[in-house]
Amino acid sequence: MASPFRRKSKKKKPVVKKTDTEIEEVVTAELPDEEGQIENLNEESIQKILAESAKRVTHTCMDIRRGENVLIVCDPTTGEIGQALHKSATERSDRVLLVVMPKGRHHGDEPPSPVANLMKQQQIVIAPTKYSLTHTRAVRSAIKEGARVATMPGMTQDMFVSGGMTADFNEIKKILSDLSNTLRRKRLVHVKDKNGTDIEFEISWRDWNLDDNGICNRPRMITNLPAGKAFVLPKEGTMNGTIVFDGTWESTILDEPLEMTVENGIVIDIKGDSTAAQIRQQFGEAASRLRSRERELVWTVAEFGFGINPNARMTGHVLEDEKQLGTCYFSIGDNTSLGGNATVGIHIPGVISKPSVWLDDTQIIENGKFID
Repeated sequence: MASPFRRKSKKKKPVVKKTDTEIEEVVTAELPDEEGQIENLNEESIQKILAESAKRVTHTCMDIRRGENVLIVCDPTTGEIGQALHKSATERSDRVLLVVMPKGRHHGDEPPSPVANLMKQQQIVIAPTKYSLTHTRAVRSAIKEGARVATMPGMTQDMFVSGGMTADFNEIKKILSDLSNTLRRKRLVHVKDKNGTDIEFEISWRDWNLDDNGICNRPRMITNLPAGKAFVLPKEGTMNGTIVFDGTWESTILDEPLEMTVENGIVIDIKGDSTAAQIRQQFGEAASRLRSRERELVWTVAEFGFGINPNARMTGHVLEDEKQLGTCYFSIGDNTSLGGNATVGIHIPGVISKPSVWLDDTQIIENGKFID
């Protein structure tokens, strides 16, 4: 089915109520480039579709209860989604606050301190933003104080109302629960693909996170939306080999494969088109903000996981790409949210589209297909 979205015309502005004029000024300052308006639908229909998806988030995924403190954090690229979530959340609680913060510079960039302080005072935080807040001190502090958090990095209107967001999250929760027996007592992970990926590393099987199911209804829980992946911290210093990303890197569909050489858990070389140079610059800037002895840690392979969401699509938005059934991903940078020691303020994932994955001697994925 063709996507019901097209690029927003610069001549039109979203319709908002007079009471929302301050939010409108910020939101329209930087409209997203991806999708922005639903073709052949009037404004009333657009708002209805956004409202249906927002209700799925606030009522089903977060299960907002009467009287709970709720904070919606958006930025200029996600303002309309933020407003839909705010309106839906107020059906459950009268303690809902919407904040529009400046767009971050990269995934893992800390939000402004006033926003971080607000997050610590909430029971629920929902964050549709251009760049991920998942691996930030602000989110870790909010969770420590008892909040439950849903982050939606790179969220667009198209993603919000279709694809992975339409999955049955209760069914995904069951699938992830059933995976626990497969993962039990497996220590060594081996990933290969036809493009040259050949990488091995150790894990602690008890560290597998199977909570990314979209149901985030208890204190100190965190999920990405759309949800649907199993992920783990690679044991620091144990990863060696080659990773070839052929799906997406960050929020870009790759035109050419991107090859990374890993020694002892650290990326030591990158090969590819102009993307490789951009990555070196981006991570170099992050390293320059650290003490000299810590700069190498920006190249830590911080996370490994595989997608199990049957509705997710490869769209160039890594939030959804890494959830697509049969893909796997590696993230580079900060691993502290998973219990690691690389506190580097940047965390960027790349996706492999058709991997083969072994846990010890047991193959679980072959060329992007799960083995029954």
